Amino acid sequence: MFFLESSSGFLHWLENSEAALFFRQSIWLYPAVEIIHIIGFAVLVGAAFLFDLRLLGMARKLPVKESIKHFILWARISFLAVLLSGLILFMVNAVSIAFNPAFRIKLALIFLAGLNAYVFHTFTVRTVGKWNINRMPPVKARVAGILSILLWFSVIACGRLIAYT
Repeated sequence: MFFLESSSGFLHWLENSEAALFFRQSIWLYPAVEIIHIIGFAVLVGAAFLFDLRLLGMARKLPVKESIKHFILWARISFLAVLLSGLILFMVNAVSIAFNPAFRIKLALIFLAGLNAYVFHTFTVRTVGKWNINRMPPVKARVAGILSILLWFSVIACGRLIAYT
């Protein structure tokens, strides 16, 4: 909380910047950014969810290595869209959003989802040759898949709750 209180001046400046005013006053631009944010999350979470299902042992005929290559591209592109559109959405109402508990939980959950992906792609993926096709993934991979599903669905829920808290 101290960080937010000490950055209050920056938040006010950001919210009153010309860019924030431009997006806030536009009839079509702000809703377009919201749509991009939602579509970006749909693609990001959709790609993660489909890969997580593979980690949980479904569609074992699909090679994990190829699934990673395919889904990571979509996840990275959509995460970039989510990040950029999210920064714009934040900028428009920086003061109220920064103090919103749902927003703060959402950021923490995104961090944890990223950490989960980092651990998986740094450590667990090293063993993928042993379970790439027609094998049940190891417990570590299944745990990563379950955590990913729970974290990303919670991110979506918190995103929706921002408007109501």
